[in-house]
Amino acid sequence: MIRYALVCDGEHRFEAWFSNSAAFDEQNERGLVECPQCGSNDVRKAVMSPAVSTSRKREATPESKLKAMAAQVKAHIRTHYDYVGQDFAAEARAIHAGDKPERLIYGETSAEESEALREEGVPVAPLPEALAPTPPKKAN
Repeated sequence: MIRYALVCDGEHRFEAWFSNSAAFDEQNERGLVECPQCGSNDVRKAVMSPAVSTSRKREATPESKLKAMAAQVKAHIRTHYDYVGQDFAAEARAIHAGDKPERLIYGETSAEESEALREEGVPVAPLPEALAPTPPKKAN
């Protein structure tokens, strides 16, 4: 296994493991390597220092732990929730009323509309910006 430091076209830095160098090249050419912060498939290898084994283990910083956790939350939402964009309020109401099948959704709405949903008993919660995934790219 080999670990690469990677960077997307949005300059987000992250790491990923591959079975070998050819595996990275093949997956990247097929658009399978994705930035966990913005979802971009325009990814390249970044300059990284070699891993040097020492007798001391380096502790992860609280900031690095939070960034890793936020990336996991974003990836989970992108994988398990349907993005409904600006139709979030209408979709949430329809699901709550039973007019549409129950499913997990995320999207955008105004603070006023979000408050109205809560007053109507629709279970909604805003995501902090650090945890909110970027919307999927539209197909051409």
